[in-house]
Amino acid sequence: MTALQPDNIIYLMIGGLIGTIVGMLPGLGPATAIAVLIPITFGMDPTSALILMAAIYGGAMYGGSISSILLNTPGDGSAIAATFDGYQMSKNGQAGAAIAICAIGSFIGSIAAVVGFMFLAVPMANLALKFGPAEYFLLFLFTLSTVVSLSVGNMTKGFVSMAVGLLLSTVGVDTQTGVYRFTFGLPQLSGGIDFLVIIIGVYAVGEVLYNYLTIDDPVEKKKKYGRVWITKEQWKRSKGPIMRGTPIGFIIGILPGAGGSLASMLGYSTEKSLSKRSHEFGKGAIEGVAAPETANNSASVGALIPLLTMGIPGSGTTAVMLGVLIMLGVQPGPLLFEHDPDLVWGLIDSLFLGNIFLFLINIFMVSVFVKILDVPPKILYPLILVLAFIGTYTLNYSIIDFYILVIFGIIGLFMKIFDFPIAPLILALIVGSDMEQNFRKSLVASDGSLDIFFASPIAVILVCLTILSVVYPLIMKKFQNEKENQDPNMPS
Repeated sequence: MTALQPDNIIYLMIGGLIGTIVGMLPGLGPATAIAVLIPITFGMDPTSALILMAAIYGGAMYGGSISSILLNTPGDGSAIAATFDGYQMSKNGQAGAAIAICAIGSFIGSIAAVVGFMFLAVPMANLALKFGPAEYFLLFLFTLSTVVSLSVGNMTKGFVSMAVGLLLSTVGVDTQTGVYRFTFGLPQLSGGIDFLVIIIGVYAVGEVLYNYLTIDDPVEKKKKYGRVWITKEQWKRSKGPIMRGTPIGFIIGILPGAGGSLASMLGYSTEKSLSKRSHEFGKGAIEGVAAPETANNSASVGALIPLLTMGIPGSGTTAVMLGVLIMLGVQPGPLLFEHDPDLVWGLIDSLFLGNIFLFLINIFMVSVFVKILDVPPKILYPLILVLAFIGTYTLNYSIIDFYILVIFGIIGLFMKIFDFPIAPLILALIVGSDMEQNFRKSLVASDGSLDIFFASPIAVILVCLTILSVVYPLIMKKFQNEKENQDPNMPS
């Protein structure tokens, strides 16, 4: 088994530890962790690199809840729901139980999702073989529209972010016509801007600069957590939410653009609406911790299905993973299962092993991990900046990449300040070139007729889904506004 090779087990353990630690640190997340560590993957076997990235991703999902429970500060967006009841449990002296149910729910949700991955990945790859250029263009369009429409309350900013990403993807020499586009006479830009430099700039440098703005703010003291385990009564209350949160998260994870944040919030709201103890939610209900954490981790595994079978990243983290895979010469898609089965099944095996490892360290090593939260930000953030600059230089050994890194670090900072979503920019940047090429191939094949985008049932379905993904949030927002106008006391 590929995953049982000693070097892959070491990568899995290192990735799990790094992911857990980074997931705990407020403001950082799996996308930032993978972006900073991109240089480590240079020269690595692609299977080992994918195992390392998946372990970081999974570890961050586990670790994100610890700071939510102890500090009321989520490690990243997908851990926000854990603050609702996890922090309240912590204030009630039940932090150990909250951390334990997070680890248990995360483990069950992830393992069940891996089983779902095994059954669904091959059928989805076979479906993807029926896609032509028109269907791929529409699939990219649907993915981008979904990501933008899920920028709740910021759809306009999401469109702006996506447009900037698409614009950046056109920089360089057009491979079909040889025309220089947006190079401003700089030969270094003739091959385009390396999207990995932009990713490191926007995520790593931007996050560090943003966190410097609040570096002197007082930090809330950590709560004591005691024994990390749950009672029989707590398990009895949690097993139902875990069973329901698993499929919710898995399905949300498969959908392009959805991601862990939506999965955890949907898991939480579903459980609150079904629970006989709904009045206890927000006051320390263990169900309110079990459901979102299970859904969150299940979604992280589900998100790997569209990434590997169609080459469609469903979130910022999987977009960064796609970028690294392309850099290593791996082209995700339906033929990946035929051409490189060791990579796919090695990843699946590693997901099983990785979740066992993450469960054990999150139960037995919490006392070690929480000490990381004591590291002063004034030491931590400079270290991240140094790693970002070293990583950027080793990409192309080009000084101009430093300027691009700083520019996009500042852009990332302003995007955070003015609440522009970053995921649409990164996704558009990575898929923009393929999207353009498939659009042009479709028009060439149809002699310029747009009818090709309605010529197959798959294309029609994708067009309908794209329209629905944009219109549905607008309709729901309108209904919500009307409801609030009827009841001014209703919380928004």
